[in-house]
Amino acid sequence: MNIYNKLVSGEGKLALIGLGYVGLPIALEFAKHISVIGFDINEDRINMMKNNIDPSNELSKADFLNCDIRFTSSIDDLAEASFYIVAVPTPIDKFNHPDLSPLLKATKSVASVLKKGDYVVFESTVYPGATEEDCLPVLEELSGLKVGKDFMIGFSPERINPGDRVHTLTNTKKIVSACCDIALENVSMVYELVVEAGVHKAPSIKVAEAAKVIENTQRDINIAFMNELSIIFGRLNINTYDVLEAAGTKWNFLKFFPGLVGGHCIGVDPYYLVHKAKELKYHPQIINAGRFINDSMGGYIGKKIVKKMIRQNKNILGSRVLVMGLTFKENVSDIRNSKVMNIVDELKDYDVIVDVVDPYASSEDVKKNYDIELKSIEDLVSCKEYDAVVLAVSHDKYMNLNRNFFLSLMKDNYLFVDVKGVYKNMFEDDNYWSL
Repeated sequence: MNIYNKLVSGEGKLALIGLGYVGLPIALEFAKHISVIGFDINEDRINMMKNNIDPSNELSKADFLNCDIRFTSSIDDLAEASFYIVAVPTPIDKFNHPDLSPLLKATKSVASVLKKGDYVVFESTVYPGATEEDCLPVLEELSGLKVGKDFMIGFSPERINPGDRVHTLTNTKKIVSACCDIALENVSMVYELVVEAGVHKAPSIKVAEAAKVIENTQRDINIAFMNELSIIFGRLNINTYDVLEAAGTKWNFLKFFPGLVGGHCIGVDPYYLVHKAKELKYHPQIINAGRFINDSMGGYIGKKIVKKMIRQNKNILGSRVLVMGLTFKENVSDIRNSKVMNIVDELKDYDVIVDVVDPYASSEDVKKNYDIELKSIEDLVSCKEYDAVVLAVSHDKYMNLNRNFFLSLMKDNYLFVDVKGVYKNMFEDDNYWSL
């Protein structure tokens, strides 16, 4: 009996290792069709999921209903599975080098329970070669089994976009790859249980790994180009969004926009490709340049705010600025690697008093990670105490605010900073700035 038939017949179970914003939706979708074991090392998160609560705030309680899934933090429970999907984070360290420790730790957990006939598929974003060169040796050494003979491996990069309700797991084509043709066919059939859009069979695991890492690298480079243009256009005293609107009337113009690039995908994945390139004695110039520009934008925005306030004859020391939005992107609760903090830190370096509001971020997480006490926007209405307001993240809740609302927060000699150009026609030029 092949692995697909084993799963659909109920004789086998699928285990999902890592139940973050990627792993949990995959686990729940599979659990609508087959029996699933949801594994995570964080006991608090496990307890929340047992109560139908998504710790990432991406899914509703209804998404947990009618699912054959058992949440656990016990490695012993993993032994019941025969098809393992590893979807743990692959971050970078403080030197921007790949940190594979979460991935290798998860791999060791799988290796400790691996049996003959089992499948292991990795979804974590890595550099080309990591699955076979870093993870596979761990699986073989700890289990005493041989790939292709005793067990099979594959790689199927995640394509889940946090906060996106349009492009979902089920309607987005899934790249799949495996160690041999037989394994590829089985992996494909398993994923086709949940991916209605179908699968793309990559010719090798390395190809699938490379395809994923360049998806985010390509986007990073395009946003970096827009950010560089915004700096140039700023010196020309023209609005970047006006330029992009005009250029966008041509059919083949790519519609990217300037902004902050943070989070755990676009701001991280290019460094994995850079790492592999350097290992091959090649120093990628375009990728590094894009990363430098995007990593610098928070500091650039902070400095521009200070310069604008000085031109308004404000005393920078002790001035007050309100930053609206702290999460790494709109309509999500995730604050990891948020580049908004670069703006906050830059302003604080000039002894500016900075308050932060965000309707999605957890006050506890913000305090723990950034030592900031989040303010409530309701408490600030009509306070008229801020020298500047920075709309840093374009949350939906910020999109329909009117001019009077913002004016109620700011002093008469104000500065409104609109990072994403949402309100570019609402304020006078002397009191408004955007990328």
